[in-house]
Amino acid sequence: MSHPNKAEFIGVLTLVATPSDKAPSGARGHRVELTRAAARAAIPSLLGMPVNCAVSLDGHDVRHKIGIIDSAEIRGHELLVSGYLFKRDFPDVVASLMASADPLGMSYELADARVDDMRATVWDLTCVTFTGAAILLKSKAAYSMTDFVLL
Repeated sequence: MSHPNKAEFIGVLTLVATPSDKAPSGARGHRVELTRAAARAAIPSLLGMPVNCAVSLDGHDVRHKIGIIDSAEIRGHELLVSGYLFKRDFPDVVASLMASADPLGMSYELADARVDDMRATVWDLTCVTFTGAAILLKSKAAYSMTDFVLL
């Protein structure tokens, strides 16, 4: 039986061992590449972390936490996450996401990121701690191949 306050989702949070399409926020204009080793080591830090969503779907809104990540795994080059949104607490947001005509993606939030060479055009992230994720328009994500689907 489903829970009345859970809208389950699955998503591609990011790609591993693949340079971002554009610079994410906080990367000082640099594209980034999350190494496979760093992603694998950081998976436990994703579990239980919040999912947020800006009303405009154009970025992050860490003060608008609407869900939780409860599973994560690397499959090929994709870092897949799943979890749930609080559908009774945020019925308007869940309805808006379900009705979106524009493709939705995801973006990660980090702390304690280590960059191999700060002078490189593409920063290799060799160690990270995930602090959450955002749902946003694919066109606004640093990785255009991310994905978000409500189940």
